[in-house]
Amino acid sequence: MSVEADAGRLRTEADEPGWEVDPDDDWGLAVVTTVGRQLRLRREAVGMRAAEFAAAVGYGEDLVYKIEGGKRIPRPEYLDRADEVLGADGLLSAMKEDVAKVRYPRKVRALAEMEAKAVEMQLYEPLIVHGLLQTPDYTRTLLMMRRPAYTEAEVERFFVARMSRKSVFERESAPELGFVLEEWTLRRPIGGRALLRRQLEHLLEVAQLRHVELQVMPMNREEHAGVDGSIELLKFKDGSAVGRSPAVANGRPVFDPKYLRILELRYGIIRAQALTPRESTAFIEQLLGET
Repeated sequence: MSVEADAGRLRTEADEPGWEVDPDDDWGLAVVTTVGRQLRLRREAVGMRAAEFAAAVGYGEDLVYKIEGGKRIPRPEYLDRADEVLGADGLLSAMKEDVAKVRYPRKVRALAEMEAKAVEMQLYEPLIVHGLLQTPDYTRTLLMMRRPAYTEAEVERFFVARMSRKSVFERESAPELGFVLEEWTLRRPIGGRALLRRQLEHLLEVAQLRHVELQVMPMNREEHAGVDGSIELLKFKDGSAVGRSPAVANGRPVFDPKYLRILELRYGIIRAQALTPRESTAFIEQLLGET
């Protein structure tokens, strides 16, 4: 990227949605502040003014000042370009891993860290297709439908965070994953029928994975143990576990065996009431044919 090529079209803050710093995330603020300081010190060490550096990396001067001041999160390509322009020999590019984590809301980051360590996950979501099973289009549509409406920056931030959690399927030692989905969430054409078809096709693809069990709870069940809301149960290699449900401890993560037993019981009954994995796959195929 040359200075001439960028002179007519420098990227500005408006071009970079979803990269503001969460003011309540102390760790994130510390990381972004440290990265910004290193960028400024390196720029000053080579005797380059902010305006010159901005032109060289292809970003607006105002955005450069905000990144150096810890007010904005730099994109990976920004750090790569800064490393090249300032001759940092990979030191600035190496900060991309920590910076990438700051992009995600603190709660999402904590959940993703637990999911990355889990050896088994049991998940029930009654209102929508579970986040780990959503296609990108489905996720973005849900975020755009939220009321009060998210800003574009918030939509982008939450979208990237949710998509990042899907790396759980790509782990070398992937956890055993169990999902129970409600039939009505598979029938509602959120975003249109074409989007729904892609979502159903994606579910059928995921259901073929050997470490995934996907079940559907039919609407015609007269008894349902999931009326108290969603359930998340994560189990770890050392035998410990963590659970979460809006009906237990106000939705906060719980580690107490007493609460975990309650969630285990509810989830076990829900699974027993739902269609088997084989029946569920056939049911989704039928829905796909009707959509």
